[in-house]
Amino acid sequence: MKLLLMTGGPIHPYEKSTPVLKEFLIGAGHNVTVREDSDALSDGTLSGMDALVFNTSRWDTHPLVEIHQNSIQDFISSGKGFVCLHISGATSKSWSEYSKITGGGWNRGESYHPPYENFRVDVSDTSHICTQGVMSFNTDDECYMNVDFKEGNDVFLTADFAGGSFEKNVPGAPPVEMPAGTFPLGWTRTYGKGKVFNLLLGHDENSQGNKSFQKLVLNGVDWVTR
Repeated sequence: MKLLLMTGGPIHPYEKSTPVLKEFLIGAGHNVTVREDSDALSDGTLSGMDALVFNTSRWDTHPLVEIHQNSIQDFISSGKGFVCLHISGATSKSWSEYSKITGGGWNRGESYHPPYENFRVDVSDTSHICTQGVMSFNTDDECYMNVDFKEGNDVFLTADFAGGSFEKNVPGAPPVEMPAGTFPLGWTRTYGKGKVFNLLLGHDENSQGNKSFQKLVLNGVDWVTR
């Protein structure tokens, strides 16, 4: 399949994770075009693709203006696929429709996660098409909690957290109390005629080097392009 892989943005090491992502997508037989500039979404590049893959944070240094937003909406709703990784699905105050596409994700000022660590990820739906060939596994990553979550999401991946108090990376800020619970980490949904795969894992090259992560992404690409 022909994939447009969007990369770049602050905080996350995309210069290291995107090459890993590109390599295993190409290894599975996909034709991958990597772009960092938002114009890739409006200059005709996207129209020739089977799916759009986001490994990026677009809300600060790489904003999506109306022409890019409309292009994404039209592309997916027409029946094409969207694969959204980690913070790529973060909600946007300037584009409310985005969370309807993704089904939610990191919500600034509301979401949180424990420090980057090794934790267990549970396949909560073994019959889901995107979990075929994947068993529950451990990974080094960030476990997102209290994310924006929309009705209609078909969850296939979760993680349990025992709760705890953690320091924020902000001088003078009080610790964050994180309650115990089971948190969704992966789901699918539809948008118009298109299919969306949203996986909240994939912080860095180690996370994306995890073979179970890679199998989930490959399953997701296969599903959204069917």
